[in-house]
Amino acid sequence: MAKDIFDKTISDLGHIGTQAKLLNSHHYYSFPRLTGELGPYMEFNGKRVLNWSLNNYLGLANHPEVRQADTEATAQYGLAYPMGARMMTGNTEIHEAFEKELAAYVGKKDSFLLNYGYQGVMSVIECIVDRRDVIVYDAESHACLIDGIRLHKAKGGEYYKYVHNDMDSLEKNLIRATKLAEERGGGILVITEGVFGMSGKVGSLDKIVELKKKYSFRLLVDDAHGFGTMGATGAGVPEHFGVQDEVDLHFCTFAKSMAAIGAFIAADPDVVMFLKYNMRSQTYAKALPMPYVLGGMKRLELIKNHPEYREQLWTIVHALQDGFRKRGFDIGDTTSPVTPVLLHGNYDLPTVTNLIRDLRENMGIFCSVIIYPVVPKGVIMLRIIPTASHTLEDVEYTMDCFEKVQAKLQAGEYAPLTLA
Repeated sequence: MAKDIFDKTISDLGHIGTQAKLLNSHHYYSFPRLTGELGPYMEFNGKRVLNWSLNNYLGLANHPEVRQADTEATAQYGLAYPMGARMMTGNTEIHEAFEKELAAYVGKKDSFLLNYGYQGVMSVIECIVDRRDVIVYDAESHACLIDGIRLHKAKGGEYYKYVHNDMDSLEKNLIRATKLAEERGGGILVITEGVFGMSGKVGSLDKIVELKKKYSFRLLVDDAHGFGTMGATGAGVPEHFGVQDEVDLHFCTFAKSMAAIGAFIAADPDVVMFLKYNMRSQTYAKALPMPYVLGGMKRLELIKNHPEYREQLWTIVHALQDGFRKRGFDIGDTTSPVTPVLLHGNYDLPTVTNLIRDLRENMGIFCSVIIYPVVPKGVIMLRIIPTASHTLEDVEYTMDCFEKVQAKLQAGEYAPLTLA
């Protein structure tokens, strides 16, 4: 008799959700509930906390003009309009106008609006490569990219993984991929990120495009954290390196700097037209509702017309990162707003949970805490996301608290109590 799939998954004591329930961590360490106005200060567990966990880089989530645009668009159109997929009944002039604005902003000739970032970039990958093609991707690529590669694998496609930001490794895998692609009669797609969301490292796009002189491949860049924050005008990491023309598929989400829902893929017009007619996640899904389109246009307008938002973000970023380094903290090799603070030592899970509780309950600081297997064993990552809404006072207070936390950790004060 076949097993009940619920018995071997949902009821399995090894299932992470079951573990969270047994450890009483649900709604505290995982699935926490932050309430109040989106911003640097919110409510958690009945207390006001300084929040460093929102990807609201430019502070647009509660910008009065954004709130007004969202409200007016919803009042005029509701959340239903337009009904149906873009190909059938859900296309509008406003959707197309927004696509032209987005393409121009990131230095491309055309773009295609996507309902969601995660499913969007997965579907781009699935659409643009077939079973004859070979993917070469960065080892630290986001889960959405990995899932897109899994779709490629499901079609019989091949792929190679190169060491994170390592150009020698990329070149070795390009040699392998070139041989295999020639045998299969296909091409090569290289996949990387603009800003890697955990480490804050910037993808080596300048060096990757140099390899185009030796190898034939197309380049897809997931610029989720770079769009709106990096580059002279905020157009992203390709602009930061001056390689916009060499990035063949520039993907950006609205979930970070735009503080919204949706995404877009920018490319040459012929490529965009191919995607419009072949991306399953868009062909068989409802169009992005009008309030998200009009709200997105307002956000893009503010990003373009108010460089001071990005300048304020970087004021906070520099104060935070320079301050942590001067105080002897390890923040890795970040060159983006993402700021990982790495605490080293072989600490067990109860020690980490005690540390988190001290930060949240006694110091009033809420930040994401990442442990193995996301980071190597012996590392606790306190991930800080600075925004234009934070202040220099917030920065100073946070650094003071982190010094206390590190001292307590090293002194063993977070070690779990043991019964004699």
